[in-house]
Amino acid sequence: MDPTSYDCAIIGGGLSGLCLSIQLAEAGFSVVVFEKNRYPFHKVCGEYISMESWNFLNQLGLPLGDMDLPVIDQLGISSQRGFMLNHTLKMGGFGISRFTLDHQLSSIAVSKGVIIKENCRVTGVRKADKQVSEIDSSCGTYHAKIVCGSYGKYTPSFLQSAELGKGSDGMNYIGVKYHVRTDLPTNRIELHNFENGYCGISKVDNDWQCLCYLTTANNLNKNSKDIGLMERNVLFKNPFLKKYFTESEFLTQQPLVISNVSFKKKSTDNQGIFLLGDSAGSITPLCGNGMSMGMRASKLLAAELIAYLNNKQTKEQTLVNYKRSWDKNFGNRIKVGYYLQYLFGKNATTDLALRVLSQLPPVTSKLVSLTHGERF
Repeated sequence: MDPTSYDCAIIGGGLSGLCLSIQLAEAGFSVVVFEKNRYPFHKVCGEYISMESWNFLNQLGLPLGDMDLPVIDQLGISSQRGFMLNHTLKMGGFGISRFTLDHQLSSIAVSKGVIIKENCRVTGVRKADKQVSEIDSSCGTYHAKIVCGSYGKYTPSFLQSAELGKGSDGMNYIGVKYHVRTDLPTNRIELHNFENGYCGISKVDNDWQCLCYLTTANNLNKNSKDIGLMERNVLFKNPFLKKYFTESEFLTQQPLVISNVSFKKKSTDNQGIFLLGDSAGSITPLCGNGMSMGMRASKLLAAELIAYLNNKQTKEQTLVNYKRSWDKNFGNRIKVGYYLQYLFGKNATTDLALRVLSQLPPVTSKLVSLTHGERF
């Protein structure tokens, strides 16, 4: 086999890209994954996964049942004014750090024959001929019949021109994550609202809690671009958050931070490159289960790519079928996320909404169910 020629090349070795690579390798196809970092590494992420993905990850070879992971079935949502809505999660989820999860999946991928190019950044993709694309990277030039993008929220510069003019909510966000040890029941996930943002906390592996929040860049700018100052001036107005920030053991001195995050509408392909995960559309955190959605997208795309690589459909048919499946599975979930995004992160509105929902458990259950999918 030509060491620079593959059936499929995947740009980005995150969750959805790794899951896709494993499925294609198991179907007998050659796959190369380009990852700009080296495993294991941390990512800004809430690290709560819906139980809808449990069986899928087991099928890929991840022994979740042997990993002693926290199973989460209780939800708490607080307002800045100190009101807490408590609710039982019907499906629930489990906690696992991306440090552990992505590393485990990368090991499974390698064991299946996937070639992973770590510390390798893709700089361009172009057509070599009608059937093959040429991929330029910091570790050489490669060829593939199919190219997929699993590069996350940040579109590579060589693809950005195709996204101009897309819709957006007009806001620019930052995400901040810590791992802490604190007093929080293992089976509970909490979401705490503050002005123009919300912070989630739940248990993951290694006896850690993931404490991760999203807020507007404007909040940071108003506090001299000082994250600690912003936390004290803004997040601490929620009494629950003040308690967690002042009474928890922080396992790292500095948080992991991402900036320039937007939730603009994207597409399932860009210049003939198949997209999945956040590359196909950043999912608002309140939509729930962005990780599960990325994994489900990998399963949908894998089925279409396998049909294409087996000469059962054209690339054009593959693009159309994948978009149709993506819209069917995620269209409503993303709309719900946008509505919830507008509802939360506000002082009076959020407090009133939570107090009303606390008196209407069936409505709360329905809203939660709309942010979850069926097991797959």
